[in-house]
Amino acid sequence: MKVSKQNVRENFLLALDTLRTHKFRSFLTILGVLIGVMTVITVASVFAGLDNQMAEAVRDLGMRTLFIFKWEPGIRFRLSREERLRKPLTYEDAMAIRDQCPDIEKVAAEKYIWWGPPPNLKYKGMEILNYNFIGATTDDFDVINDSLADGRFFTDADDTHRRNVAVIGADIVKRFFEHEDPIGKMLTVGNDNFQVIGTIGPRKRFPGDNGSDRVVKIPYLTFRKIYPNEKENFLVAMAYEGRMKEAIEEAGNVLRRRRHVKPSDPDSFGISTAESLITQFRDIMGMVVLVTVVISSIGLLVGGIGVMNIMLVSVTERTREIGVRKAIGARRSDITWQFLLEAMTLTGSGGLLGIAFGCGMSLLIRALDFLPSQVPLWSVAVGFIVSVCIGLFFGMWPALKASRLDPIVALRHE
Repeated sequence: MKVSKQNVRENFLLALDTLRTHKFRSFLTILGVLIGVMTVITVASVFAGLDNQMAEAVRDLGMRTLFIFKWEPGIRFRLSREERLRKPLTYEDAMAIRDQCPDIEKVAAEKYIWWGPPPNLKYKGMEILNYNFIGATTDDFDVINDSLADGRFFTDADDTHRRNVAVIGADIVKRFFEHEDPIGKMLTVGNDNFQVIGTIGPRKRFPGDNGSDRVVKIPYLTFRKIYPNEKENFLVAMAYEGRMKEAIEEAGNVLRRRRHVKPSDPDSFGISTAESLITQFRDIMGMVVLVTVVISSIGLLVGGIGVMNIMLVSVTERTREIGVRKAIGARRSDITWQFLLEAMTLTGSGGLLGIAFGCGMSLLIRALDFLPSQVPLWSVAVGFIVSVCIGLFFGMWPALKASRLDPIVALRHE
């Protein structure tokens, strides 16, 4: 079905003239396409923003970092009973990994209050309830790339002597010490006082994470002295450059021996890396995007059916016009392309409006600081191409019906 460029131009102008003549009807017809494309653009922009934020946050921790848990790593709603009953990782495990793994440069152990909220954090009548309270060994700052903003990090001597010193995050500094120097000040954590000796610079944040900079770190042995009943540990290690695979294998072998795991049994711990965290996040978000696209495709389908309906009505309304065009020499291909281009112009216009609204939604989400958002170019291209293809697909039957009309019968149509 060939058609000249001149005919395409004429048919395109006819299609635009039809849209101008029936503005409101055309808008209602493309509403489904508009909503579907807008949804795809909005979801794609949020996904791209979250993906970029996640990648930056993980890279900020270090691409050579290993995260070691007593459970299998991953984003889940709950742990299995077997995972909850596993023996905790220990400080001694961290030291064994440090001493027995030649491809691991540094290892750190961290302690948290696992069950229940952290103790109240107070300074001069001000209080913070929701924050991360961590007991960490001195290598922790290097392993997870903490940047020193002011003062100093605590040392092995501070840890060995169980001193009540603390290094605090940027959000704590902003909340308590906006107009004064935090170094040397005393914070109250629960029933204990800690002297601030250093501050950590702002970190890249994970999606949904508001606590990366709301952190108080104290020496590991100090934490263990104050909270002797907290048995759980979280281990982090840093592999030498280019030795990540070997480091994972070595750490796994050490832990299997120390935890007395039989050769035939699976690991009773989990090791994750920055790369695997990004992969897990993208797998989850990929499923979310897929579900959203499937739902939004319903809107596109409804829009396509509306376009077919309106085009069939248009064929009926313009039967005499079709007869006149055929009588003066228009071919079947000319009539077919006239209605196909009209349908594609209709849905393409809906696609462009959907792209505009989707970009607007993305900018609004970013301006409100609700979620990170950036519109990927592929989503704009896909949105427009899909909208035009909907017009091509759903406009095919009305266009063929118009092209097959008998010119004599069409001219007699009132």
